[in-house]
Amino acid sequence: MKPYKIIPILGLILLLFSQSLNAQDTENARKLGLEDLWKIAETHNRQLKLSDLNLQQSQLEILEAKDRLLPELSIVGDVKLKSKFLIYDNGLFSAPQDVPVKNYGYGVGYNLNYNLFNGGKDRRNIKIRQEERTHKQYEADLQKNSVKYNVAVAYFDLYKFLNFHDFIAAEVAAEKKQLSLIESLHKNGIVLKSDVLRTSVKLSQLELSLSDIEKKIAVTTQCLNILMGRGYDEKLEIPYQSSFEMNPITDSHYEDYVDIALNQSPEYKMVNSDIRLSEMNIKQIKATLLPKVSLYSNYNYTYPQISFYPYSNDLWGFGQTGIMVQFSVDNLYKSKHTIARAQVTNSQAKEKANIKKDEISIQVKEAYLQEQQASESVETAEKNIAKTTETVRVIRNSYLNQESLLTDLLEAENALLEAKFNLTTAQTNLKISHIRLLAIAGII
Repeated sequence: MKPYKIIPILGLILLLFSQSLNAQDTENARKLGLEDLWKIAETHNRQLKLSDLNLQQSQLEILEAKDRLLPELSIVGDVKLKSKFLIYDNGLFSAPQDVPVKNYGYGVGYNLNYNLFNGGKDRRNIKIRQEERTHKQYEADLQKNSVKYNVAVAYFDLYKFLNFHDFIAAEVAAEKKQLSLIESLHKNGIVLKSDVLRTSVKLSQLELSLSDIEKKIAVTTQCLNILMGRGYDEKLEIPYQSSFEMNPITDSHYEDYVDIALNQSPEYKMVNSDIRLSEMNIKQIKATLLPKVSLYSNYNYTYPQISFYPYSNDLWGFGQTGIMVQFSVDNLYKSKHTIARAQVTNSQAKEKANIKKDEISIQVKEAYLQEQQASESVETAEKNIAKTTETVRVIRNSYLNQESLLTDLLEAENALLEAKFNLTTAQTNLKISHIRLLAIAGII
């Protein structure tokens, strides 16, 4: 092939390859919202992966319990060397009769045992394993809610720190311009040297705060990556410059959230599951007071025949099939305290359910009031922003006109920066408190 024909082909390959890389870069650079982080965490979080493995284990335990309903079947065989077969017709100290038998022997056969009735223990054991699986599902749901809440807390911390970073960076830029202006005024003898020094000190403090915020951003980003099961230093960007609106799932009434929590909360479902398990455990213990009925069958070929008289050196086959009934008399008096202990465990489970109900009610009340308080804080912070912004504007004009001191201007600027911090903090607290309320109610 000629070189001038190869060049267009290589150019096409390079173009397609560059487009693929650009598409990957665009995907990697995409800003991830809270819903995106939740989806990633649900798939890759290590705690949730462990919960999935626990569910798989509980499902296999159910299958194991069902396997116990199948009949027991075994094939047996043996090979043996035998001593002399001596019969003492006239007592142990008399001369024995030596019965001629082979010096070796062997046997082969099968044993079958099938449970017909044992008080329903085997089938109840399946129900217990199913209830344990349900309990682990509730634990997995609780773990998922916890992970999503932790992701939300870290997400809004990062949202807050990134906004703080922008506020301080903008303040640093503005303060540098103001320092240049004050230095110019000082050269012209309009302001004192102390004003230059005060402004320089404030600028240094702002730069130190900026460095501190950058470290907090790095730590919070790493925390989020770990919660999502990603690499520690993997790049992560969120749309922090746009507000995140949280629409309530239900009406904002305390009683409604309590009702939802008592129906949806995994914690409350877990304690009710414990009650059901304890009740089945009582039935399981009482089942030991009932007889056990089983079908059995066995057949064996043995050589030689030395079990019955007359003995024979020939191959012998013998089997039995029947129904066996067993009743443990000792359980009538041994199980008394075991049943009593199981009943106490059941009473404990019921009391724990009542305690958990009260705890959930208190948690919902606390989260509900925190959300209200956070909403009020947002309104107050918004009003403070408007007031401090106007105050800074007035004092800056009066300072330039030599009608106020620099300290008044610096204090007003600090108050405005703090007001911006307070507003962002109040907004994130409002969102976090709402998500916490949803997590307690089990509807996050």
